[in-house]
Amino acid sequence: MSRVLIAGESWVSQSTHIKGVDSFTTSSYVTGVEPLRRALESRGHEVEHMPAHLVPAEFPGDADALGRYDVVVLSDIGANSIQLAPQVFEQAVPGADRLGALRAWVADGGGLLMVGGYLSFTGFEGKAAFRNTALHEALPVELLPEDDRVELPAGANAEVTAAGHAALGGVEGEWPALLGYNRVRARQNTDVLATLNGDPLVAVAGYGKGRSAVFTSDCSPHWAPKPFCEEWDGYARVFGGLVEWLAR
Repeated sequence: MSRVLIAGESWVSQSTHIKGVDSFTTSSYVTGVEPLRRALESRGHEVEHMPAHLVPAEFPGDADALGRYDVVVLSDIGANSIQLAPQVFEQAVPGADRLGALRAWVADGGGLLMVGGYLSFTGFEGKAAFRNTALHEALPVELLPEDDRVELPAGANAEVTAAGHAALGGVEGEWPALLGYNRVRARQNTDVLATLNGDPLVAVAGYGKGRSAVFTSDCSPHWAPKPFCEEWDGYARVFGGLVEWLAR
């Protein structure tokens, strides 16, 4: 059993309803973590979810805090949310370099997984912004300097290039279609285990004494439709395999 922290995968949506000359606004809180949480828990892992709105104040800031976990998963949460603690952003008081601490933790033996989304890798309009951070060098891929999203509205199927690798969890057969991903470039000495549209979908590498991995599409809608994340038995194999490989 591994201890897994998933940071991100939640959001607040606000809608304005206009009815003639009158209007009103409604808000809702949504989480996208459940397919991933269920998949990992089904394989015996202990999962803690840190919603996006809690990340700025609560993300682990040093080796002791990160040491509670075997694997940290960043999913649809931008670099700013991790870097800018409230005292730094609101009060101009120096704080912990949390992405630097995360990189050092991986180099010392930790496991890091980044999952794709509008606020992963470089992200929508470049707003995820991991390319210019200390964490970039710990990833098994190079990030683009521009908006890296590739939308595939008609859907596309992954091509597995290393079916026997332990990080894929023994998954077999064709994968259900995905609707998009973040485009990245594999680094030297990175193992690309699956591609989508010719680009890396699953890639893994060592970093210092630790390991890092990416899944460049989504773990929940919209890029991961229900046939992929809720109906396919390979979903738990892939994400379980990644976490187990990262945690050794």
